[in-house]
Order: sequence, then C-alpha cells, then structure tokens
Amino acid sequence: MTQRLPPSLTPLDTALAALLRGVDPIATIELPLAEAAGCIAAGTPLLAASPPRDIAAADGWALCANDIVGASAYSPLPLTTAPVWVDAGDAMPPGCDCVLDADAVEVSGPLAQVLAEGVPGQGIRRAGSDIAGRAPAVAEGHLIHPAALLLARAAGVEKLSVRQPRLCIVNVPGAAVTAHMIAEIARAAGLQVQTREAAARDAASIAEALGDLTCDLVVTIGGSGAGRRDAAVSALARHGDVLAHGLALQPGRTAAVGRLGPIPIVALPGAPDDALAAWLALVLPLVDRLSARRLRRRITLPLARKIASSVGIAEIALLAEEHRAWLPLAVGDWPLQAIGRANAWLLVPASHEGFAAGTPVDAYLIRE
Repeated sequence: MTQRLPPSLTPLDTALAALLRGVDPIATIELPLAEAAGCIAAGTPLLAASPPRDIAAADGWALCANDIVGASAYSPLPLTTAPVWVDAGDAMPPGCDCVLDADAVEVSGPLAQVLAEGVPGQGIRRAGSDIAGRAPAVAEGHLIHPAALLLARAAGVEKLSVRQPRLCIVNVPGAAVTAHMIAEIARAAGLQVQTREAAARDAASIAEALGDLTCDLVVTIGGSGAGRRDAAVSALARHGDVLAHGLALQPGRTAAVGRLGPIPIVALPGAPDDALAAWLALVLPLVDRLSARRLRRRITLPLARKIASSVGIAEIALLAEEHRAWLPLAVGDWPLQAIGRANAWLLVPASHEGFAAGTPVDAYLIRE
C-alpha cells in the first residue's frame, strides 16, 4: 500500500536520522561500582580468578578422599595424624581435597577416627569456579547490572570504565508531572541528569534556560505545540537549529528535534504520553549512540489481539505480558493507567496498518 504522509509532519525515520547525524560516542569515565549501575560498560578490566585457590565451602574437617576410602560408622578409620578443621572460606590445607561435616570425625584427645567416606571436591569451592580468570565483568557496550557489580566486587575491582551521557532537562512551566517522570526515567537509565527551570512559558525565558549548557544532550519538556503559549521551539531557534518540528509519530506528534551548536536537543511535549513516546522513539536511540550501547533487550512474543494502526503515522503501542503473549494496552493515545501497567513497547512503522492477533512481535522492555 502506498504510504500517505500528512504533508505538515516529518517522518520519524527522517527526524531521527537528522538528530543522530554527526553524533559520536562520548569519552569514557571511571566510576565507583555503586555509581556505575545502569551505565554502559566501556572496556571493563579483565577480572582475576575467584576464588584464587581452593577454599572450604562449609565448616568441617579437611581431608584427602583417597585416605578415607571405606570409612563408615560401622568401620571407623583411625587417622595417623590429627585432621585440620576449616571454616567456610578458609584456604584448603595442602594435600586435602574434601571437607567432611563435624560429626563425620570423632576426636578423643590425640586420637581421631573417620566415620564416613568423602569424594574429591566435596565441601570445596574450586579455584576459579566463581569467576574464570581474565573474564570481563560485563562486555563492552552492554548495560552494567547488579550481577556484573557482584563479579567486580568479588574480584576486588573498585571502579569500572563507563560511558554516562550528561542530560540537561529544561522544564517549561505547566508540565511538572511529565518533568518528574522523564527525570526519573533518565536517572534509572544511567544518565547523569541536571535540570533547569524556565522562569516563564515565553520564548525569551526558555531561551535563557538553554544558555551556557555543559552536557551531551538536552530535552525540553512542555511548550512544543502550536498554541499561543507554546514557545519551546521558538526558543530553540534563537539559540540553535530546528531540524524538525511536528513528527509523524503518535503519541508525540508535536515533538521537535534540533541542535544547540554540537549538542542534540529534543523538545518533548508536556503531556505524559506524548513525552514518553518521543523519549522512546527519539531520545533512547540518541542515548544509545552517545553511550555506544551494543543492543537493547527485546522479547519476542505473539500478540494476544490485533493492533490497528494508521498508514502514514508511526504509532507506538504499549504492551503487557500475559500468558506468554503481548497484550496491547494502548495504541496512539495512552491513558495514564496504561503507562503504569505497561511492560514493553512496540513501534508500528508508518508503512504498516498494524499486526494481526497471534503475530510474533519484537517488543522493547520499558524497564530492564
């Protein structure tokens, strides 16, 4: 079917390409582990083997399995030398390859006898069994999650090399609820966030808030429409370049993209659904480019019911996982309850009329 695009709207792909043009990954920085969570790894160090040697996995008696073959409660085996007691985490004594429970050995003065057999490796954590030597905590370009931090701490690493884009959020009066949502989403995504407040909703006040920025990307929130009090795009034009205003995207039709010198900027609408949709469709790809992210997690499941979409407009559907299928919650216009319930989102391209029920679709997770 021929794509019918409203003449006043810029195709999403065109706007995104213009926004990403000339944007390169930012420089790496080192962060303490507690601050690196949620950032994108940039060449993490190779970890040392953990544990570095065989250690006891439980409290008990350290013995050599070959020396106690045949021992049982009915046929105790006297020991020629006193056994060594180890606590969990202790290095294994030389020549010992198993740890028996406390009641498996009877000790009476200088005499000791074993009441059970052991097998090599019993009660032991082998060297390198937790972390193989010279393995990275997390692959470059991938999200640093709590499991990666666990590996780093176990190996004694204190800092990780990451890319953490600096985001400046300029809030336009009248969109406080949306501003809080975007700031929280950005911080959860590992961005370093600073906020500025425009003194008023006019172009001069917003332009003043856009001055002297030190960041990697900017979003304004509110004031991107065509109403008499919507002045964010006019303010952007005073300081930089407007690449596109009015996108073939639903929700998010009134979003805009531009440049403040070399800094990319996205003007998000003030309504929560429009702002979130523009964030997903425009800002996330920009964040991925700046942080050199390799992939963003997607899950393929069949649709529980059909999604209908208008040709000529890219539409984002909110989804919830139910019974191993994606249940569409909202398409095009999103109630707040749908935003709160959604697990994932799906972009329906402008050339599509939607997807039939049962169609497997790749959906991006909203929270990773």
